[in-house]
Amino acid sequence: MRSTVEILETSGEQPYDPVVASDPIAVPDPAAEAWRLLTAVIMERKQEFPALAASFGLNPGAMHALLQLDPDVPQSMSSLAGAWKCDASNVTWLVDRLEEHGLAERRAHPSDRRIRTVALTRKGAKVRSQIEARMYEPPERLRALTNRDLETLARVLQKIVPEQRTRG
Repeated sequence: MRSTVEILETSGEQPYDPVVASDPIAVPDPAAEAWRLLTAVIMERKQEFPALAASFGLNPGAMHALLQLDPDVPQSMSSLAGAWKCDASNVTWLVDRLEEHGLAERRAHPSDRRIRTVALTRKGAKVRSQIEARMYEPPERLRALTNRDLETLARVLQKIVPEQRTRG
């Protein structure tokens, strides 16, 4: 009977295969990890939106519509349907809700009276600002970061934020 040492010393008869058969080690995708973390933060915050909308007497859809309206430029109902990616009947329903609360009003288009536009009222602009102020209130876990971390995070996020969202 041969000892283990003898077997090991005489194993030179078999060629050595440097490629070890194993599953490849997963290389982390930094972009995927960063997006996963950002999504987790956003999804946690998104759960607060129904209560935020209700505090202004709105449902989440009407609040979203209010936030999407350009405060400076009335928009046609058809352009809102395109921007909101919904049927015109849904736009009508949402605008009805905003009108009921005095937040928006339908107007005739200045150059084509067949076209109806939607404009924010003064009250709508004020409520929109109040909603945005509450939405953009940072969570405590963010406030707990150091100023240096916050400045770094803001600098990095500025590189990826859509341009229309940079105004504050």
